[in-house]
Amino acid sequence: MSKEEPEQNKPYIEQKIPAYDGQHEVGFVQEYTPAKRGIELHPKPTADPLDPLNFPRWQKWTALGTVMWMYFLFTYITTTTVPSFPLLQEQYSISYSQVNWTVAIPALGLSVGPLIWSSLSDIYGRRLILIIGTAIALVATIGSAVAKNYSGYMAARFFQGLGVAPASTVGMAVVNDLFFEHERGQKFGLWVLAIDMGLLVGPLIGGFVTLVNQYWVAWLTAILFAVLLVAEILFFPETLYPRKLMLSRLPTSSGFHTDSEKTGTVSASNDIARTKQLPFLNIWKVPGIEHPKPWDTLIRFIQMWTFPNVAVAVVVYSFAWYWWVMSVITFLPVAYPNYKPQIQGLLYGGMILGTLFSEILCSGTLSDWIIIKLAEKNNNVREAEMRLWLLYPAGVITSVGLIVWGISVDKGYHWIVGQVALFLFAAGIQMGNTAICSYIVDCYPLHAMPVISFYVVLLNLSAFANPFFIAPWVDSVGFTWTFTTQGLLTAFVAIPALSVLHVFGKRWREKRGAPKWVSAEYA
Repeated sequence: MSKEEPEQNKPYIEQKIPAYDGQHEVGFVQEYTPAKRGIELHPKPTADPLDPLNFPRWQKWTALGTVMWMYFLFTYITTTTVPSFPLLQEQYSISYSQVNWTVAIPALGLSVGPLIWSSLSDIYGRRLILIIGTAIALVATIGSAVAKNYSGYMAARFFQGLGVAPASTVGMAVVNDLFFEHERGQKFGLWVLAIDMGLLVGPLIGGFVTLVNQYWVAWLTAILFAVLLVAEILFFPETLYPRKLMLSRLPTSSGFHTDSEKTGTVSASNDIARTKQLPFLNIWKVPGIEHPKPWDTLIRFIQMWTFPNVAVAVVVYSFAWYWWVMSVITFLPVAYPNYKPQIQGLLYGGMILGTLFSEILCSGTLSDWIIIKLAEKNNNVREAEMRLWLLYPAGVITSVGLIVWGISVDKGYHWIVGQVALFLFAAGIQMGNTAICSYIVDCYPLHAMPVISFYVVLLNLSAFANPFFIAPWVDSVGFTWTFTTQGLLTAFVAIPALSVLHVFGKRWREKRGAPKWVSAEYA
């Protein structure tokens, strides 16, 4: 914002507040107070320079960039092999349906992974889990490059997905650790942009690398994982923070804790190692936190089905909207069989541009702006349903894109028609994905990890299921009716079902109440 902008129009006010080492004031950290119009901050910050909310801006963005890179690879691994399908068919003597399953298998690993990694990251910290997951994905990628048979290749692909899976729930937890609620629309938008770009850039890069051979598609992916592993080891700080404990011991932007007011000091704050004070490779439980059991994520995933706001939003989006993206990606080579693999890769350009356009102009940042404006008209109270307004234009352009693309393929229209259609389709997917992610986290901000675990598991189960039915569907009725049906389902099933949340969402939350468990840092 410009310096001339009136202070009351800002969503928050920056100020300098004292930082403490446990006994003495050691300097100042930049912190934020609630907005002048009374919109409170969440989570509540401390005056601790080791609080991730107080990390330098460059370090926050470096950490965000790291989890975005891992989230990019999260979907990159599934689709970068698509242009090399003919070579894989020849190598393993398999059908197109079987080679299509090689896209589904890593998606299964991506679904199972969050149920394993999420609780562990609340026990041993975000950094260790990201490093272990990346190492597993790196080894599995090398395995896929040297696999001698189809079953070995499929096993390696599964462990690729399992290893990179922490990018979803643990990556989301990192975003929650580092940024305030009013900043998260933009940050979630960038995070979602990473997964969507990986899905689309994967076949673009894979198309050119296939000119060498199918083996180098895997070797390049291994190099990308190796770079990520180095970045995590050297530049990624621990962000899991015992917020509840430290809020009881340290001063906040609103003043001192009661006990501190009496003594003028903050007692026993330096005996808890946290974030940057933890060992370089911390293999012990992060102190100061009530740790979940390793199987708690699975239990909470089951319990999440009883929270209608989350269940309706995720199930409808995953199985009546998002999974069509796998239909387009896996069948684009079939739609343009006369083009070479590198040209087929370039035909994903419309989807890439649509995703970027949506995120830059119409997604996370716009969502934050809408929230602020609607909150001002609602007695400065933010409501999760304010995130849903972008679903309507997103659903319309997704549907139009699907229908036009299917018709353009069957009718043999000029390739630019298909590119415009894919631009609209991808823009709608990106906008809808950001809205759903932001909405379910805003519904239960203290339960972000299990909420996003539920979302990731079902989203990737839909991606796992799609390759098993899309091939016979297209073979039976052709591109026009396959993709027209998908567009109509998005417009007349997904959007009306999600609009129910606008009417009943707040009532459902109040009636059901919040989960009894909270994220580790608030426990």
